[in-house]
Amino acid sequence: MALLVVLVPADRGDVPLGSATVEALARLGVSSVSLARDEYTTAVVLEGWAFDPARPDAALHALGTADGARALRPVVQMVVSTAAMEGGLTR
Repeated sequence: MALLVVLVPADRGDVPLGSATVEALARLGVSSVSLARDEYTTAVVLEGWAFDPARPDAALHALGTADGARALRPVVQMVVSTAAMEGGLTR
């Protein structure tokens, strides 16, 4: 699944996630949106099987964050499990 993390300065206010924004993201192939925030930064995590994070400009525009936002693409994504260390699933 493709992933893009958008970092927006928190002083810009809330990232709009109304129906028009969600519809625009869905047209780009985004199927999941998550938000995380501290006092300095809002992180918007966009995921989707049909989403192309190599071209983030359309997603930034859909979020209304084209000015001042940073787009981060994943370097590594992996699933972790203790199953192998604990004898697998047949235990």
